This record gives sequence, structure tokens and C-alpha cells, in this order.
Amino acid sequence: MKENPIDKDNITETPGTLTYAHNVGSALVKPIDKGRVKGRAVSAMHEQTNTQLAQIQRQMELLAEQARQIKERIDISEKIYMADIGFEPLIGHTYHLYDKADETLVLAMVGPNEWGKEGQPFNNFLATVKLLSDHTWQIIY
Repeated sequence: MKENPIDKDNITETPGTLTYAHNVGSALVKPIDKGRVKGRAVSAMHEQTNTQLAQIQRQMELLAEQARQIKERIDISEKIYMADIGFEPLIGHTYHLYDKADETLVLAMVGPNEWGKEGQPFNNFLATVKLLSDHTWQIIY
């Protein structure tokens, strides 16, 4: 058998396990810059999570605004149900809230500009309200 002229310390029986190209036709093997790969991954992770956090923040703000509006409806509804009401309010109809000189409240069907020459008989106009189907009141203005 013919002896291999290449130094045995510089050859391998399994060239596919080398970390570098072992002949001219081999694919180029570059070492991975692990710091760069991790940096890109961390950057992508931050971008994605920041987007998700911003979306949750917008949802929380919307929920907080909805809660504020419900609280406002509860507050005005409690005032109206403690007021003098001389008729049965109907769902979906608009009414007007006034206070008297003795600071009691009155719900009326007549708006502040509809009283005629004598003007409104109450101390102050407070709000125009609409009765909603859940029996809370929405302030129109």
C-alpha cells in the first residue's frame, strides 16, 4: 500500500466534522457571532412585546373611559331617581333636570327654552337626559 504524502496530523478521516472548509469546493463556513444573533433576537423581542403592551394600554384606557361613563350614568341616575317626577319616564325619551330654590331636584318634560314668556319656574337647569334601557340615564348636555 502506498503511503499518504500528507502529514497525518493535518488530515482527518471525517472531513464533514471540520469547522472550516477542507477543500476548494467546500461551502464557506463562517463562525457565528453569538452576541450579534442574541442582540437581534432581544431587539425583535422588545419590539414585539412593546407593540403588545401598547395595545393592552389602549384597551385599558378604553375600559377606564367606559367605566367612567358608567359611573357618571350611575351618579346622574341616582340624582334623578331621588328627584320629583310627576310622570312615568319612557325608555329612549329625553327629559330635563332642574333644581328648585330649596335644592330639591325635578325631572320635567319641558326643556329650558320651551317655558314661554314667564321662563322656567325652577332655580337652575342642570342637564338634559335620556332614559336608557338599563334604566340608567345618559346626560345629553
